[in-house]
Amino acid sequence: MANITVLDKSVSINKNDYISLTDIAKYKEDSEANDIIRNWLRNRNTIEFLGIWKHLYNRDFKPIEFDGFRKEAGLNSFTMSPKIWRDANPKHEGNIRDDGD
Repeated sequence: MANITVLDKSVSINKNDYISLTDIAKYKEDSEANDIIRNWLRNRNTIEFLGIWKHLYNRDFKPIEFDGFRKEAGLNSFTMSPKIWRDANPKHEGNIRDDGD
């Protein structure tokens, strides 16, 4: 796995050029990176982006299941985590994870 340095922080890049969101989140607050990612995933714009990306690159994408996420995104009651997203999109190789959920 390669690394690049961004704003004096090391960010991991795997062999498929996927960057580590956890490393980026650690720049903001090292001890709360998982919470930062969960909050980012709750954002309606993030969910829309992920839906478009999955629609373009995942032939097994489930648009009806995604509509449930899109309708709830941004609401105070909406929760999302990398695990929830991966479980909803299990067959796509872009679902790469590290130790955090």
